[in-house]
Amino acid sequence: MGMTDGERAVLLVTHAGKPQALSSARFVADRLIAAGLTVRVLSPEAAELRCPAVEVPPGPEAATGTEIVIVVGGDGTLLRAAEVARPAGVPLLGVNLGHVGFLAEAGPDDLAWTVDRVVARRYHVERRMTIDVTLRHNGTTMAATWALNEATVEKTPRVGMLEVVTEVDGRPLSRLDCDGVICATPTGSTAYAFSAGGPVVWPEVEALLLVPICAHALFAGPMVIAPASTLAVEVIGGSARTPVALPGQGVDTSRGRGEVTGAVLWCDGRRRVELPPGSRVEVRRGTRPVLLARLNRNETDIGAGAGAPFTDRLVAKFELPVTGWRGRQAARAPGSAAGYRAGSDEDGTVASGQAAGYGGGSDEDGTVASGQAASYGGGSDNEEASRADA
Repeated sequence: MGMTDGERAVLLVTHAGKPQALSSARFVADRLIAAGLTVRVLSPEAAELRCPAVEVPPGPEAATGTEIVIVVGGDGTLLRAAEVARPAGVPLLGVNLGHVGFLAEAGPDDLAWTVDRVVARRYHVERRMTIDVTLRHNGTTMAATWALNEATVEKTPRVGMLEVVTEVDGRPLSRLDCDGVICATPTGSTAYAFSAGGPVVWPEVEALLLVPICAHALFAGPMVIAPASTLAVEVIGGSARTPVALPGQGVDTSRGRGEVTGAVLWCDGRRRVELPPGSRVEVRRGTRPVLLARLNRNETDIGAGAGAPFTDRLVAKFELPVTGWRGRQAARAPGSAAGYRAGSDEDGTVASGQAAGYGGGSDEDGTVASGQAASYGGGSDNEEASRADA
């Protein structure tokens, strides 16, 4: 799958089960091909897409030799695409068709604008921290994987409570009776960790998050830990309800308790590993980042800090109230990232606020119009909320 000198190739990944995603992906493919770029599609999606693209098998080699991976879907689709983009060292650019879409860069109404930015190479690349995850049992390594958002040790449905001990840098931190423990990256702080009460961490911050899920303990708050640290979660066991026969009353499943493990490891809501009794899950900073492409826009807020675009994204995605803000006039000017309004580029084209990932619009008095409602659960969006075993 090597490319000749001067040839540009793009891998297109989509949610094949969603009609809107298929039609949007066909539009993207046709426009890229018309601009002279080679388009690749994963072979399982080719039949549904029905476009003149090069078919490639899914796997770590699918993105090798490409310039960028364009993802048409929600955050769940982007997490799936990260599995082929990361080993190839190729950036991802998401077109959000899901709900919150924190990882995506553009919206469905801005496909032409997005493709034109890619063709003109008017994008920059962010490096997002990942985590490497190792499962050990009795000193033996049982599995090794990674995650962009989070690694979660969770109880299975048959278990009422999970018993674990958390550890930081080889020292025990706390024993917890809980539903699970989340070890997250800053990118994952707005995903499952956020729903579990964890803090929002700007992606430029390098840190590890440890967030217990529904823990019965006095010391069970979320923690932000140094990126060089190693986190560990040791599974002691879980308490499961077992049927008890009552004379003349049939079977009562709410009485009687038996000890089982009932634990599972999820990475990004996609890769699943059963945890036998005595399992130990170790989490450390990943050796290889995930690259995200960000589209270049006309920023009138000159000198804005690196965290400004993420701040705007938070306001739009979570519909945060900002009425009454009287910041710099330049920052409130139409076209600025902070203005949440369409802006004009140097060539006179108009970029919509949705393309920037900012769902709402700004009224003249500075109030922010409604964008998307933000109710975020696990590491995948609703379109891929059913977790499939890897």
